[in-house]
Amino acid sequence: MRWIRAAGRGLLVLVVVLTGYVASGARADDRAAGGRGPLTLATAGDLTGYLGPLLGDWNRTHPGEKVTLVELPDSADETRAQMITDLRGGARGRFDVLNIDVAWTSEFAAAGWIRPLPRDRFPLGAFLPPVVDTATYDGRLYAVPYVTNAGLLLYRKDVLDREDVPPPRTWAELERAARTVAPKYGLDGYAGQFLPYEGLTVNAAEAVYSAGGTILGDEGERVTVNSNAAREGLGFLARGVREGWIPQQALTYKEEESKQAFLDGRLLFLRNWPYAYATASAAGSPLAGKVGAVPLPGPDGPGTSVLGGSNLAVGSHARHPDTAARLIAYLTSEPVQRQVLTRGALPPVRAALYEDPELVRDFPYLPTLRTSVLTAAPRPKSPRYDQVSLVVQAVVRDAMTGRGTPERAVRRLARELAAISSR
Repeated sequence: MRWIRAAGRGLLVLVVVLTGYVASGARADDRAAGGRGPLTLATAGDLTGYLGPLLGDWNRTHPGEKVTLVELPDSADETRAQMITDLRGGARGRFDVLNIDVAWTSEFAAAGWIRPLPRDRFPLGAFLPPVVDTATYDGRLYAVPYVTNAGLLLYRKDVLDREDVPPPRTWAELERAARTVAPKYGLDGYAGQFLPYEGLTVNAAEAVYSAGGTILGDEGERVTVNSNAAREGLGFLARGVREGWIPQQALTYKEEESKQAFLDGRLLFLRNWPYAYATASAAGSPLAGKVGAVPLPGPDGPGTSVLGGSNLAVGSHARHPDTAARLIAYLTSEPVQRQVLTRGALPPVRAALYEDPELVRDFPYLPTLRTSVLTAAPRPKSPRYDQVSLVVQAVVRDAMTGRGTPERAVRRLARELAAISSR
């Protein structure tokens, strides 16, 4: 998935000493073992080109600890595969710090590919609370939140205003407008990211969570999906396709395809990340001034988004772990987090930035996004997350294409996820 994620003022001096990598109080030992020095930071493709200048600022003030940026493919699957290949190489690997999808933290930690981190060395209390949970596994911190994200419901404000219809807060309100209002304007009703890939896992999890259900518990050891809430959530998606207010074309959409359908004036409602709202609202967009965004709806009121974004982790065989910790502290500092938003168009993890008047003026979706993040939940945690996601995609796809009922889909999910958990 894409991590959709003001110039810095003054010199930021960071003094963050990592003591938890080797043993408490082992600062001198760490430095003697090469705790400080050059690093390599691996990340998925930087679509907006913001990260290079941020690291350039670091390199100018840390000439003995320069960071080399390695951009991997934009595809999440390819990025994950290349990171795993490198991490499995042990001391021969190149990557010291990794910018990982929030869903990979548990898998990488369970495999021993990334180091546990000391909580007291990072400003976790300044972050939006839910994002910290994405960086933990088995009760320990294994990464530091870097950017966050939450799904929003984009809607054609001009159309709803003309019909005197408020933006939907519930599934019933969304369905009603998608069935009755959209056709009057030659629009399809609703779409998300329904191609069988990670986006479908996210959309399915949001439907289940919004209905009050869960998929896995206890770090993936317990399967919890067999519930009325899961049946209701999958039923919402399957019903939309069956009744036509989710168009068949939406079954081929990833983030970009769904965003383009909205920009082309083909959709009344779209579930997507904030970057799609920013694009649709920007000057020069055919929908500028015609778009609104609200939290995702649920059965009885606002629903629950899946947390997106990425975390910064330190590889188990990182050459200079003290520098790695200091780099992470730099990238999650308030001045740099401000630039992550203003230069990278990515949602920051620092809570205070969402209430900054200057930023809210320039990014008017921030209050809505803050609400969505604060009520969001991580994707199912599991050391075998890649297998979990593939099962969810396959089963939900069958339910949405009529090859199985939501009831059968939930039973199948419970059975197949239990098989994964028992391995």
